[in-house]
Amino acid sequence: MKYNRRNFLKTAVSLGLASVMPSYTVHAQNGKAPVSERIRTACVGLGPQGNGNAHGFNGISDIAALCDVDTIYGLQRALNGKIGRREGDKYFQPDTYKDYRRILERDDIDMVSIGTPDHWHTKIAVEAMQAGKHVFCEKPLTLTLEENELIRKACAKYGKVFQVGTMQRAMKNQFATAALMVRKGILGKIQRVTCITDGGRESPVIAPAPVPESLDWEMWQGQAPAQEFLAGGGPNRFDPLKIAPQYSRHHLTFRWWFEYSGGKITDWGAHHVDCALWILDRQTPDKMPISYHLEEAVFNVDYRGGMPVQNNIYNTPVRFRVSMKFADGPDLIVTSHAKDGNGILIEGTKGRIHVNRARIAGKPYESGEWKDLITEDDYTALYHGKPFEGHKSNFLRCIREGGKPVSNAVENTYSMEICHLCNLACRLNRDIQWDTRTGRIVGDELAASFFSREQRKGYELPKVD
Repeated sequence: MKYNRRNFLKTAVSLGLASVMPSYTVHAQNGKAPVSERIRTACVGLGPQGNGNAHGFNGISDIAALCDVDTIYGLQRALNGKIGRREGDKYFQPDTYKDYRRILERDDIDMVSIGTPDHWHTKIAVEAMQAGKHVFCEKPLTLTLEENELIRKACAKYGKVFQVGTMQRAMKNQFATAALMVRKGILGKIQRVTCITDGGRESPVIAPAPVPESLDWEMWQGQAPAQEFLAGGGPNRFDPLKIAPQYSRHHLTFRWWFEYSGGKITDWGAHHVDCALWILDRQTPDKMPISYHLEEAVFNVDYRGGMPVQNNIYNTPVRFRVSMKFADGPDLIVTSHAKDGNGILIEGTKGRIHVNRARIAGKPYESGEWKDLITEDDYTALYHGKPFEGHKSNFLRCIREGGKPVSNAVENTYSMEICHLCNLACRLNRDIQWDTRTGRIVGDELAASFFSREQRKGYELPKVD
């Protein structure tokens, strides 16, 4: 066998030679480890989140390639940030592409970081695994229930390391501690868990506009139905380049269209539902909710048969509340608004805590008694036997050593299952029943028809036998 860098990485993992692998620290990036032994990364999709991920991987791997369908909004922003490969005092700029398939053809790429809009996640992730690449993919991981199944099949068949960008699991003093408090019984028997996401975005009617010369609008739309380019309302306050409009069908506003995403339920819901299942240790299909009861759904547009009646206004829920029942276990609620604010409220027979990215609040935590019951070994167990560390470092460690990353894709598909079914209850304005044995909606033909959707010719999802 030819003993090149890629074969070295594969062989080291399969033979358990983690001790001979470089540490992939910032020091290694400064020339302490040979170029032939460092993980090479390609970043696809370079909006604010994708660009942030590229910078995050920049210090702990070699950024060999960048890809975005917008040469200014994506590629120029990333290149301005000095992302690339360094050898001592020398800096090597990554290759740039507008078509991610050119990256997948390269044998010298070990892993792909995906930061595209949501409707591209599954297609690129599966094709990357088929091309022999490890995958780091932003949340929300999937667009439909069908895509959840496809991800699980691909992970089982190709065996690549696949980490999802639900980095709240790497927040030791917040969500990891909350998970251990629940698992240690500090809150008693859990009765209810509420995921609070904040509300969705509204818009006026958005007018057609010229497509920017820097953007490949055809490619950006991908599997979604072809639509007019819509834009207006001045610059978006979240865009430091001041080129993305306040209202539009692309870039920063894609998550407010069901064609490309799922609104707040898949945006913040992807974080909080994921952590709720982790906290409850319910990350297998048999432990999923069996009923979804719609309590509130407010939209910016009218719906008929689960579809918006106009296509020039944001169409994901603005307000919502869906309560779920497990066959056994506590109630689970996903809601946009609650007095405790954004985060996860966990209520048990011995008390309640509210956890978000800033802190844990509640008497069972503030008493400090939990500190005598939780050890560093407990945190390591949450990380599947790996040391507790940053989200991206955990991913690269699993590439080097083997093992399961803390936010692995298979577990994440079950949290996405919940998010998609909550959205469907809102769209149809009725309750949904789910069969955990078959992984299908039951008793509702129209609801069941939303399991998958038609993809545009040329952008179909890949097949995994």
